[in-house]
Amino acid sequence: MSDRVADTHLTDAAGTVHEPATGVVRIVSLVPSITELLFSLGLEDKIVGRTGFCIHPKGAVRRVPKVGGTKTVDLAKIRKLGPTHLIVNVDENPRAMVEELSAFVPRIVVTHPIEPEDNLKLYRLVGGIFGREARSEELCDAFNAELETTRSLARSWVRERVLYLIWKSPWMTVSRDTYISRMLALVGWDTVPASAHSRYPSVDLTPHLLEGVRHVLLSSEPYSFRDRHIAEIRQDLPPGVTPEISLIDGGMTSWYGNRAIEGLRYLREMRATLSE
Repeated sequence: MSDRVADTHLTDAAGTVHEPATGVVRIVSLVPSITELLFSLGLEDKIVGRTGFCIHPKGAVRRVPKVGGTKTVDLAKIRKLGPTHLIVNVDENPRAMVEELSAFVPRIVVTHPIEPEDNLKLYRLVGGIFGREARSEELCDAFNAELETTRSLARSWVRERVLYLIWKSPWMTVSRDTYISRMLALVGWDTVPASAHSRYPSVDLTPHLLEGVRHVLLSSEPYSFRDRHIAEIRQDLPPGVTPEISLIDGGMTSWYGNRAIEGLRYLREMRATLSE
């Protein structure tokens, strides 16, 4: 089936089938990357609430009231905003909190992209619910073009093992069962460990973990790694283990929605630079 064929049913990650929105639409988004997507779809006049972590698009998003964070929100404030739709994510928003909100928000849209290709479903789900089908197809076309270019270039790159760090004290990374790891895999970077007990495991920088690792990538989020942390990592590495250590923009690897299109370009360029 062609990627351009629209879904017959607008089914979200929880299996809920949504009808196209009619009448007054008031959206609260608790997912930073989807808040950005809503703007990209031309729905800025429908957004009435966001988290403090919803910071893009810069400038434009400032007019939207904050309702808390991704893990805790001001229930009374959201109730007062009178949303018709709440957009949440399986990884980012606690289920118990969402269940509390469902008591007074009529429609909950649950998202959970796991593969980069899931962005196509996401564009069509959000665009289909809120009447932005044409724009969602434009995003699909742009994503598919970047994906095809990425896959074509990746054929010439030798696959490399990388350690992608998202936190310190303790060091934390991503398992291969994550959107981040699968984005990195598109440019030939395979994250370690190969298997893990959780999706975001704590790790020790042991010779076993770092065996064959070519790069250690320090993400800008959720922990804000900076240049000063490169020396700190080097001190923690086992003797004789000397991978390259680089900072990486976590938004380009972890933010789905329209950011994923730019993310593919960013990762291609970074992989090419580090391969020189």
